[in-house]
Amino acid sequence: MTTPRPTKLTARGPADLIALVPVVLGFHPQDSVVLLTFGPAAGSFHARVDLPVAAAEQEEVAGLLLGAVLRNEVRQAALVLYTDDVRAAESQAELVAGRLVEHGVDVIDVLRADDGHWFPVPEHGSGGTPYDLESHRFTAQHVYDGGLVHPDRAALADSLIGTDEDDRTAIALAATRCADLLQEGLAGGCGGFLREPAPLSVGDAGRVLVLCSQTAARDVALAEITRRSAAAQVSLWLDLVRRAPHDLIPGVASLLAFAAWQRGDGALAWCAVDRCAEVEPDHSLARCVAQVLTEAVPPSLWEPPPERDLSVLTDDEEVELPRDQAS
Repeated sequence: MTTPRPTKLTARGPADLIALVPVVLGFHPQDSVVLLTFGPAAGSFHARVDLPVAAAEQEEVAGLLLGAVLRNEVRQAALVLYTDDVRAAESQAELVAGRLVEHGVDVIDVLRADDGHWFPVPEHGSGGTPYDLESHRFTAQHVYDGGLVHPDRAALADSLIGTDEDDRTAIALAATRCADLLQEGLAGGCGGFLREPAPLSVGDAGRVLVLCSQTAARDVALAEITRRSAAAQVSLWLDLVRRAPHDLIPGVASLLAFAAWQRGDGALAWCAVDRCAEVEPDHSLARCVAQVLTEAVPPSLWEPPPERDLSVLTDDEEVELPRDQAS
């Protein structure tokens, strides 16, 4: 699930809806069901789900999307299915659109997109209408705003994986030294970096990674993430996820997921949840983010915890500090 970005884009027809999808998702979807919803920013959202073929799975997708629409009281929506499988697209569209209409939602358009052409659903023999995303005004506006669209979801996920092995090794050694100091009560905090996020030195990165592996310190970082600070926070945590040694990925990946949700970037948030799960499948904060994404909870509902109670999102005990970061 993705919530709208600040720049207002007004779709006036099928070609605009097609152009809107990669802008709001951050990548070009394939074999996907995309639901676009419209209305007040506090309640509208956009969602992408893998397009299933089996009837039972299509029923599940329809229920998932309908639940998100009803929880957010959405009154207007459009559906775009990315596939060359006309039958699967039409059966899934009938389920989703039918349920939305039954609940009073105005479905303004249902489209199938494939190989640079869009088709109405049902198609009734339509030959398709070509579209060009590169020259579209939404694409130009997105580039002007500094946005990036990845070729597919896999490319977006790969953007969370760093390639500088020397930097990662140096940070692992710094994290080991910090863990030793922390055990002796000599390591400092990371409050300054949280309030004014910026790329960190090797030593500072190692310290923040170790601190964020602890529930209490991680929740201090969590309390600094708001809609206003989310863009800068995403940059900070994305940089650290890319640079983190394997064992220290979960803490910063979960914070990246949370910051991305607050920024309205559901696709990046899901990729961060998945990155966290690769190391720690049952991470408490990542589970919370996955739940709010699945249920399309508006980021505006988040209220940072008070200083007296910074561990409100988990009942877990503090995790034991990793002792061999360099491994």
